[in-house]
Amino acid sequence: MTSQYTHTSRQTLSTPSSDILSTTLTQSRETGDVIPPQTTTGASVTKTSPPSAKSWAHFVAGATGGMTAALCTNPLDVLKTRLQSDYYQSQLASRRAALGIPPPSSLPIHRAALLHIRETFQILALIPRTEGYRALFKGLGPNLVGVVPARAINFYTYGNGKKLLAREFNNGKEAAWVHLCAAATAGMVTGTATCPIWVVKTRIQLDKSHAERAVTAGAADATRDARRYRNAWDCTVKTVRHEGIRGLYRGLGASYLGVAESTLQWVLYEQMKVRLAAREHRLVTSGRQPTAWDTTVAYTGKMGAAGAAKLVAAIVTYPHEVVRTRLRQAPVKESGRPKYTSIVQCVRLIVKEEGMASLYGGLVPHMMRVVPSAAIMFGCYEGILKMLGADSGV
Repeated sequence: MTSQYTHTSRQTLSTPSSDILSTTLTQSRETGDVIPPQTTTGASVTKTSPPSAKSWAHFVAGATGGMTAALCTNPLDVLKTRLQSDYYQSQLASRRAALGIPPPSSLPIHRAALLHIRETFQILALIPRTEGYRALFKGLGPNLVGVVPARAINFYTYGNGKKLLAREFNNGKEAAWVHLCAAATAGMVTGTATCPIWVVKTRIQLDKSHAERAVTAGAADATRDARRYRNAWDCTVKTVRHEGIRGLYRGLGASYLGVAESTLQWVLYEQMKVRLAAREHRLVTSGRQPTAWDTTVAYTGKMGAAGAAKLVAAIVTYPHEVVRTRLRQAPVKESGRPKYTSIVQCVRLIVKEEGMASLYGGLVPHMMRVVPSAAIMFGCYEGILKMLGADSGV
């Protein structure tokens, strides 16, 4: 028997089972051990999920992607915030009146769009001329302090929430409703956790004391002493002192409205990833050599999908950005009472005083910022997940 096993590695043994007539056993030549056969019937083997420890990879990847995108696009964020504020809208209205230019609400859509684009670039050129180039990065500190945890929390909650929902309620499979629920949950958690940071960031960016003194005195080198807030900590202390802890959560309701944007973006992004994966599968099964375009899509497809998803989501949901900025800015009337008291009241007052077009104030710099920002951020996210041996799927 020993000689027989030395020269052969397979042996057919009959079994008494009524279901299996014969089984082929494979014997190792090196150790003599019998290797069990792979079962072709019965329960399917469940794919082993990545270890739970890899859940931290979403946190690291999201934080890194958010930080990179914020550093690259901060000047456009400053510009967008100013164009959304009522102070700069009133400045633009005064300038139009002096030049005899009618308000955008009375112009055809194409002329209003061109006027908005022209005014956007005029303000972008004016900021460094009156306040210095450092003003383009005003609020970068709290911006980074806000972006890094916000993106880390959002990507961590979404990535792991998606896996949990798929595993518990959809047999481990992805679906559009899984993406939607995970994205909505991530948006709510992120908005609540980081609202105070964004309030401080917005107020620092809108700290117009320096610009007002420069315009009034005709001096381009006005000192920092004219600013209302010295830094982020000073802004936080003054906000709590004058408005209480609730002041740090101004605009939270509008932030929750913003969950619609992030949810729509995630759902569109995931659907585009499905199309990209299907395209890659067709290319592999066809057996043809990849063209230059195929290679380009393979390397940049997910970044392009992220940018396109953000473009659509931002256009659809943009008015909430303006409302959120106004509520966080917290302007006051001559009587000392807050000008904006709620989301609905804010929308009505903006439309009444400035026209419907003001709900899209700052749209151009916003799109110039968020589309490349989304591409950079999601590109870093996917790339770092791959480096860490994790996967963005379920």
